[in-house]
Amino acid sequence: MKRLLLLLILFLTVVVVTPILIGEKGYILISIGDSAIETTVITAIITLALCFFALALTFKFFRGGVNFSFKAWNKIAFASRRKALKDFNKGIAAYVLGDYKQAEHLLAKSAEGSTFELIAYLVAADAAQKQALKPNTDHYLGLLDKTANTFKDAGLEAVLIKVKLLMGQKNYPLARTVIDEHHKHIGHDARLLKLEIELSIVEQRFDYVIKQLNTAQKQKSISSDTITLWQQQAFYGAFNDQIKQHDSTTLIEYWQQLPKKTRQSETVVITYCQVLAENQINEPLAKILLPIIKKGNAVSLLKAIRTLPISHDNNLMAAAQKHLHSEPSNALWLSLVAHFAAAAQQWQLAEKAFNSLVSLEDKSYDKIDLLVFSQVLEQQGQLDKANQALRKIHTLAC
Repeated sequence: MKRLLLLLILFLTVVVVTPILIGEKGYILISIGDSAIETTVITAIITLALCFFALALTFKFFRGGVNFSFKAWNKIAFASRRKALKDFNKGIAAYVLGDYKQAEHLLAKSAEGSTFELIAYLVAADAAQKQALKPNTDHYLGLLDKTANTFKDAGLEAVLIKVKLLMGQKNYPLARTVIDEHHKHIGHDARLLKLEIELSIVEQRFDYVIKQLNTAQKQKSISSDTITLWQQQAFYGAFNDQIKQHDSTTLIEYWQQLPKKTRQSETVVITYCQVLAENQINEPLAKILLPIIKKGNAVSLLKAIRTLPISHDNNLMAAAQKHLHSEPSNALWLSLVAHFAAAAQQWQLAEKAFNSLVSLEDKSYDKIDLLVFSQVLEQQGQLDKANQALRKIHTLAC
């Protein structure tokens, strides 16, 4: 623009100065109909130059004004959306930092004005739940129902969060409704399958959970500890249902009809024994435990036997003592004999076995041993020693 202006000034200077130097101004005659305009060349050129300059200034001003007006309109029209996005980002940051009160406030505030309304309400509901504010959580879940909450719009993640929130609120019927609406995705997404199993356990649909466990075991994202916990809960519930709805005979038949692979699972075996022991179904219980003790190679099962509420059984005690005679310093057999003796209220034998166990150099005892040991000592009036055993539990915890 500056170069153009300089060239224009130079051109006008030449135009003005040249006629003066040659002593001839020159004239221009413009005739339109009956009208005629006469002017000098210098005047005409200067007039045209001024008109061109004025037109250029007008165009520049108009273009700048249009740009200004668009910017101003954009700033005013989208101010609320920018503010909502800013609040949304701050709310997410507060949630990550654990400031759930601030997160709830900012996300609820930003929901209507942002393009992330669904996510804002979901996270606000979760923040409210983490504060144990049930009315607030219910309010946000109610607002979610009014939003465009289709699977295509929300995505599976939003469905998962909603189900978890509903389960956290113990609103199991509505959680079931939401899961059933997306039931076809259960076999394709481990996260939804996990929620389906957890909800089914709450609903006491134990046989259904047992069937779903086969699918769950194929999912790499579901840990073995989680599978084990589900097995315990599902089979414990299923075994107890057989007794409550029928009798012990039906329970035994149910067990025998299970696949061989299932009956060989240590988790399922110990859960079945737990139900048998709790209901004092002693003969079938002994038939399962006695071969396990005689073989003596299933260490985890043998340790789990200690936690069963077994009434006195001479055969089980004799089988454990036979191993102990062969290996008098074996911690596992000392522990089993001690627990069997305690169950039979043979306090002196139990105390002797426990003393031998805690005297071993490798300290192979655990909290279960020490707790029962303290009870054995208490039964014999040895309160100081019982307290010492309890204090050792805290030492192990540290």
